[in-house]
Amino acid sequence: MSGDGFAGVATPTGEMPSLAHALATPHDAAVPTFDAVYAAHVGFVWRIVRTFGVPEALLEDAVQDVFVVVHRRLPAWEGRAAITTWLFAIARRVASAHRRRADKRTRELPMEQIDQACEPTAADPFADLARAPAAATVVAILERIDEDKRIVFALVELEQLSVPEVARMLELNLNTAYSRLRLARAAFEAAVKAQVPR
Repeated sequence: MSGDGFAGVATPTGEMPSLAHALATPHDAAVPTFDAVYAAHVGFVWRIVRTFGVPEALLEDAVQDVFVVVHRRLPAWEGRAAITTWLFAIARRVASAHRRRADKRTRELPMEQIDQACEPTAADPFADLARAPAAATVVAILERIDEDKRIVFALVELEQLSVPEVARMLELNLNTAYSRLRLARAAFEAAVKAQVPR
C-alpha cells in the first residue's frame, strides 16, 4: 500500500479470475472493501481497458484511474448489479478518456517522443506476453475489428461470458449482440486464414 492509500497497480496474470468466474460468484448487497475489489478484479479491468484500445504505454495509468474512481465511489455502491458490471462501465469511460488523450498527445508530440513513450518496460510481463508472436498476431487482428464487434467478441470468446450477459452489460438488444459476435468471428477467422502461409 503506497502513501496515498492505494495499492500499486499489479500486472495481471493468467491466474487472475476471469469475468465469467466473477459473475458466477454469488453477490450480496454488502459493500466490499477496496482492497478486495482491487485484488479480485484488477486483471479484468486491465483486459477491458486494453480491449477498448488504450495504448500499451498508457495501460497502467488507465487501470489506476479506474481504481481511483472505484475508491471514491465504492461506499455508494448499492449492489443492484454485479460489481464487475459496475467496473466494466467505469473502465469503459476511463478507456475512452485515455484514448482521446492519447490521440491528442500523438498529434502534439514529435515522432521520436511517441516512439519512446510507446516502448514497454523490460519489467512488464504483460507487455512481454503481448510481444510474443502468437499473442501479437491475435492483438493485431483484434485491433482491426470495429470496436463494437471487438468488445462483444472479447467478452464472449476471451472472458467466456454468455451472449445474454454481454448484451446486458453493453445495454444491447440480444439480437444485436449475436449479430456483432457473428460478424466479429467471421472477421477474426478471415484474418487468421490470411495469416496462414499457403
